[in-house]
Amino acid sequence: MASPRTITIIALSVALGLFFVFMGTIKLTPRLSRDAYNEMKRAYKSYVRALPMLKKMGVSSILLRKSIGALEVACGIVMTLVPGRPKDVANFLLLLLVLAVLFFHQLVGDPLKRYAHALVFGILLTCRLLIARQPEEQPPDKRILSVNGDEQPLIHEAASEKGKMKVS
Repeated sequence: MASPRTITIIALSVALGLFFVFMGTIKLTPRLSRDAYNEMKRAYKSYVRALPMLKKMGVSSILLRKSIGALEVACGIVMTLVPGRPKDVANFLLLLLVLAVLFFHQLVGDPLKRYAHALVFGILLTCRLLIARQPEEQPPDKRILSVNGDEQPLIHEAASEKGKMKVS
């Protein structure tokens, strides 16, 4: 049976992956929601206006929106379908992207209700990454310590056997 840690990682990966595929698709095409697509276009225009440096670098609002949308879709697919290390890389990239979006929202002075979802999903991405990076815990009876090539039980297990006599 899968451990609770594994189930948590899988559930978070699938939920976060599908969310970012959905949000990235809204940024790329009006097929899912014309209103949301138009709102994204308006928002990204304000982000580029607030950062004249982007304009100087030749980054238009369309390029910024489509780049972020494509990255969200790609990382969302990886988070949902690809096993192993690539999930953690996609998780990290999405976390950086969420931080950038939060910066944009703060820059233009959006109210909290406009970027609350980004905060929540940023926290979920952080939790998933922290859980995934923790080492798998071994059952207590299998934990051993290797000292100079000899395997010995950990200290708390050795202490419980201190009063027992070994018979060879």
